[in-house]
Amino acid sequence: MIACSRCVMTSQVDPQLVVSEDGVCHHCLRYDALITVRVVRGEEGRALLRSRVEGIKRQGEGKPYDCLIGVSGGTDSTYVAYLVKSLGLRPLAVHFDNGWDSELAVANIRQVLEKLDIELESYVVDWPQFKDLQLAFLLASTPDGEIPSDHAIQATMWKTALAIGTRTIVSGMNFATESSSVPNWAYGHSDWRYIKDVHKRFGTIPIPSYPHYSLAYLAYANARGVRTLSILNYVDYQKSEAQEVITSELGWRDYGGKHHESVYTRFFQGVVLPQKFGIDKRYGHYSDLINAGQLTRDEAMDLLKEPTYDPSLQDADRVYVLKKLGLSESQYEEIMDLPVRSYREFRNSYGQVQALRRGVNALRARGWYDR
Repeated sequence: MIACSRCVMTSQVDPQLVVSEDGVCHHCLRYDALITVRVVRGEEGRALLRSRVEGIKRQGEGKPYDCLIGVSGGTDSTYVAYLVKSLGLRPLAVHFDNGWDSELAVANIRQVLEKLDIELESYVVDWPQFKDLQLAFLLASTPDGEIPSDHAIQATMWKTALAIGTRTIVSGMNFATESSSVPNWAYGHSDWRYIKDVHKRFGTIPIPSYPHYSLAYLAYANARGVRTLSILNYVDYQKSEAQEVITSELGWRDYGGKHHESVYTRFFQGVVLPQKFGIDKRYGHYSDLINAGQLTRDEAMDLLKEPTYDPSLQDADRVYVLKKLGLSESQYEEIMDLPVRSYREFRNSYGQVQALRRGVNALRARGWYDR
């Protein structure tokens, strides 16, 4: 087995792992190469952010809101809400309710937005249609079971921005702690062609109200001037410190692991991915925190010895998820036993998606696109 000397990635986790003569893996080397492109810290970052905020305020003059923020009840989106208000922006908060929010996530959203006096617009999904798409992805047997939510969230944000006339979506994505990606772990959520083909093969009902977008629509939104600002790439973002701030000042409560504000995400990432696909996303998350200086390698190794989350909660989640999706235990086991497939076995727009990403990264490197 090959293991990185810096992070916790191994050839068992990523069979395509490559290490340098110094024993550092290609994920860490990629992190080193891109961190200065994607993240600006210290006074330079603060100055760039001040300039960007002033531009957002000018663009929003005479409008009820000058930016959009997505809220999930989690750490990153809550801290973004805190930041934009402290910077004097007038955000509209948007929440995509896919039916899987934990009670604590809902309570966090309500508590935080009331405390910050931010208006909320919730998009409640058509549950039968959304359930049909989620089941289709489970039957497709690819590790992309989170795409139905991730794609719809982005579609809701872009379409809301155009509808209300704002040009800025302030995102909680941050490169420092969310950059490691193993190609066979997930394809990505931007490919509507892939989603349509999965549903065509395994869906049972039409999904006309499902929020979606094409690559052409993204180009149209960008031509209209809509941009995403990853605000956490401009500040010295320390997740543990952010949690202390939002807990003490906003009354936010911790919900456990990463993305555990969603019951389905918690179960899919903590049970389905490890058991069916052999994917434990904690390796990527902890490796990012190591590279960001927010976790030591030894600490990460100790955390990885623990279950993905509380086994008793896993059992409760299994009962809840199966009931909500209308699956019997035998049907669930049949899904878990299906041969693993790749997005490559479905119609997709991989070439166009990758070209779009390369183009955006090239613009970022020249300072022509937000980080």
